[in-house]
Amino acid sequence: MPKILVVDAQPATRDLIRLFLTREGYRVKTAADGHAALTQIKSFKPDLIVLAIMLPDISGYSVCQRIVETSAVPIIMLSEKSSSTEKVLCLELGAADYLAKPFDVQELLARIKLLLRRFDVTSDISNIINYLDLTIDLKSKKVYKKEEPISLTPREYQLLEALARHPSQVLSREELIALAWGYNYT
Repeated sequence: MPKILVVDAQPATRDLIRLFLTREGYRVKTAADGHAALTQIKSFKPDLIVLAIMLPDISGYSVCQRIVETSAVPIIMLSEKSSSTEKVLCLELGAADYLAKPFDVQELLARIKLLLRRFDVTSDISNIINYLDLTIDLKSKKVYKKEEPISLTPREYQLLEALARHPSQVLSREELIALAWGYNYT
């Protein structure tokens, strides 16, 4: 699964994001300041970074600039400000997205998934899931049983993929709906 680094000075925000991302199956590390973030980036090599602007040592702007100079990892900036000037500044510094605090965790998850798809982070990850005699090709969205194709509706496929990506996990109805069809599905 993709690796995500969460950088925020507020422990409650870090822990909340880590909890939700871990439940989604992501590998997550956290940092409370800019120096710790830069160290984690070298050792953890994240696929995506969630970075707060307000940090105790170095500003999130500076951390973003340093990351962009040496890496193409997508960055989602978090800020208490929601002005268009702030958003434009973050995007011009090289951030891939911007989210104002307080934010909805489901919206953050949706943005993370979108960026991981856009930056094709999964290209290094196997696109085939095998279980007993069932094979799911995530790239072509086809399913085979004993190498014979199985015809599924798009909804059936989305549900099967959501379950296959979370093996040995008990998922509530709401979690399945969010995983298969997105949190706005009614």
